[in-house]
Amino acid sequence: MELLIFLIAVVMIGGLIVLPALRRRRGGRETLRGAMRATDPGEYGFVPREQLDVRLPGPDHQLIEALEEVQAHQDWQPASRLLALTEATSELRWQRVQTLAGAAAYELAQAPGRGGMWLRTWRVAAPEDPGAAAVQAEFLVRQALLDPSSQDFRMILEEARDVCHEAARLAPDDPVPYIVELGVARGLPYRQADFEELWTKVTDRAPHHMGAHLAALHYWCEKWHGSQDRADAFTHAAAGSAPDKSLLPALPLFGVFEHLPEVNLVRSLYQSDVVTKAVEGALYAVRQAPADHPVLPHVRHLLVWFLVRSERYADAMEQLRHVDGHVGAVPWSYGADPAAEYAVYRALAVAGWEGRGGSPATLPK
Repeated sequence: MELLIFLIAVVMIGGLIVLPALRRRRGGRETLRGAMRATDPGEYGFVPREQLDVRLPGPDHQLIEALEEVQAHQDWQPASRLLALTEATSELRWQRVQTLAGAAAYELAQAPGRGGMWLRTWRVAAPEDPGAAAVQAEFLVRQALLDPSSQDFRMILEEARDVCHEAARLAPDDPVPYIVELGVARGLPYRQADFEELWTKVTDRAPHHMGAHLAALHYWCEKWHGSQDRADAFTHAAAGSAPDKSLLPALPLFGVFEHLPEVNLVRSLYQSDVVTKAVEGALYAVRQAPADHPVLPHVRHLLVWFLVRSERYADAMEQLRHVDGHVGAVPWSYGADPAAEYAVYRALAVAGWEGRGGSPATLPK
């Protein structure tokens, strides 16, 4: 399968070999012929790679309209109005803050010193706007975590913490400033007691917030300040106490992903009990969650990654049918070219689907 992925990457992206998102590898039985055919996404109604939207995991037309107006005119007011009209405790507000901050960070990376000026103007022009403070805090966390080895890492995170506290003062019932601070806690780092105190502030406001749990999971992971056992305990406790129609039963799958080996030598890893149970939990969550849940696309994208590696191509195609067109989610966002990496997995899913007798005509609508 590694050779197949290499060849697909060469064919699909003009010689760019996509390795970051493929760092956890396994064998497979897909055919090169099927994979080559899958490079034409139009047969399945899929969006061409060059048109995939890397900003969001799924559609949010109001946000896209506001963001395009902000970027076209460097005017912060559409973003301010949108956040003001977004319910404070909703997962949609968290996702919109994330996207706006990510857009500003991307602009700055493209034009150092000038990009994302609208965010700085917003903070100066509307210092009492809680949305501006939340977006700036998230922006600062992202800037710091780009390079944890930087000598400015701690200074940037301390500034982000101050802005989180300012955002919380401006909107006391809004969980988003505290969720953003979870990223600060991961980087500084907070002592476990301090982190748990912060987590209580989050859960007091939004006890079953999927985005908050995803943010908190990193702290408990082995690569930061916890271990696989602690991360498992956190994800399974959340899944076990989830209310009806919650996405929290999918949380263990994210925990499994964060602790996969960098090099996998076990052919059956993705058919193991641990992975299978986590995948089934995520599929259960997806099936019973509201169709418009803002975090639902995040779960679907990670399911695509696992289902392809588990050779469950019909299930992978079902998830692709719902999320295709947007790729701003883990695992694709971990790589240098999210659209290309997503397209490789999409090609593998189609190749596997066709290799087992599927076709565009037999794909369930």
